[in-house]
Amino acid sequence: MPETTRDPAAPIGVLLVDDQPLLRMGFRLILEGEDDLRVLGEASDGAEGVALAATLKPDVVLMDVRMPVMDGIEATTRIVSEHPEAKVIILTTFDLDEYAFAGLQAGASAFLLKDVAPEELVLAVRLVASGDAVVAPRVTARLLETYVRDGSANRAAPAPERDPLLGDLTPRELEVLGAMAEGLSNAEIAHRFFLSEATVKTHVRRILTKLHLRDRVQAVVYAYETGLVIPSQGLDY
Repeated sequence: MPETTRDPAAPIGVLLVDDQPLLRMGFRLILEGEDDLRVLGEASDGAEGVALAATLKPDVVLMDVRMPVMDGIEATTRIVSEHPEAKVIILTTFDLDEYAFAGLQAGASAFLLKDVAPEELVLAVRLVASGDAVVAPRVTARLLETYVRDGSANRAAPAPERDPLLGDLTPRELEVLGAMAEGLSNAEIAHRFFLSEATVKTHVRRILTKLHLRDRVQAVVYAYETGLVIPSQGLDY
């Protein structure tokens, strides 16, 4: 089930998890320059990140994927499972990285390139904390398209079957889910279907609730994994 939206008046608490001290320092300097963001702590590996998430209760975790002791994929799985109120942003070097794909499957809400511009980092943290949007949705869709089409996620997996939960969605909700899977923003979805953005937000909220999904990125993952989106062929609903 999607989590209750956080208090927008409270500072956004961020946990940095990366084995590169200079990168953590750079991110800290950027984030702490914003009045509404607060760095709660830093971890140099996934195990330390899991432990700090339990004690610091961050809103957002910036998570590297390739670290000693425990990698970012296992750490993301643990944090999402044990602290569902925390949103994880995967940090990666390449935009089409199998680790980033695995991170999304593990429950991460978004991913960013490590050389992200400061203003994009700040925006990403705010968007993920709000739960209303995803970071670079078209890039996320392209990542999923690449690894689902190539079978990199699980080469031995059988063809996906239609999820019975899709039957709980109205025809309009199916259309909105399809648009979400394309990476469209609320404004773009509203324009396509001649709806208000408030109505689109209501549809998105109901879709996440009915399908037991955490956020919009997980809806994109769901659409690909259940066969709602057929790679290179578009939507199949």
